[in-house]
Amino acid sequence: MAATVRNVARERLEQGHLSLGVGIRLTRSVEIAKAMAVAGFDWLFLDMEHGVMSLEACAQISTAALDAGIAPIARVPNGEYSIATRALDNGALGIVMPHVDSAAEAREVVDRLKYPPIGHRSMGGIGPHYGLRSASSGEAASALNAANLTVVMLETPTAIANADEIAAVPGVDVLLIGTNDLCAEMGIHGDFGNERVVEAYRTMVAACKKHNKFPGGAGVYNEQLMPRYVEIGARFILSGQDAQFMMAGANSRTSFLRKVHPGG
Repeated sequence: MAATVRNVARERLEQGHLSLGVGIRLTRSVEIAKAMAVAGFDWLFLDMEHGVMSLEACAQISTAALDAGIAPIARVPNGEYSIATRALDNGALGIVMPHVDSAAEAREVVDRLKYPPIGHRSMGGIGPHYGLRSASSGEAASALNAANLTVVMLETPTAIANADEIAAVPGVDVLLIGTNDLCAEMGIHGDFGNERVVEAYRTMVAACKKHNKFPGGAGVYNEQLMPRYVEIGARFILSGQDAQFMMAGANSRTSFLRKVHPGG
């Protein structure tokens, strides 16, 4: 049987739909994969840049996600390719590389994260992506190159200015604006609706359309603002974070119960 790898997040993008991700920073249990799949998300954003998630926890959740039908995608610290390739070897279906400012940096990301003939990633042996079945190295490389999402984050005005050149790099799949850092770099902390941010999204989306790449957005969780960036064209959407969702549910329940009794 030929090696085949399914990535629902990528399928949603290829079909022109929204591909919805959820940030995983608080949770360490593999049940989060099934829970978020049932909640309707398409991919997990396994955060090893800002969170304390270990590579082992990332791999365990990734393996569970493959069975749950949700795509595990890991963010690593900038330039940490040894972590990125081990995450890919052990279940992840994509890597988010933060702080990519130029086409040269994007080319290095592809070179390190894609197998030949696209890049020069080392073959990692049998992994969980195709049920731990043996597959020829050629079949495995082809299947994983086709399935994996290589995501570069644009988080500075320089990156936005270079969006067209970055999108032109073969092997880059998604341009993802990190809106929080972009606002910080622009000197407008937290002003996610600022027209400069809107223009940055327009620039990124236009570059993606020109070069047949997928446009994404992260860091905007205000339900009044999110539709604006979807309307502009963002499709790979980091929709929120496990801690935020847990706190919202917990706050809702305590608020309800405090109202049940006059004394709270």
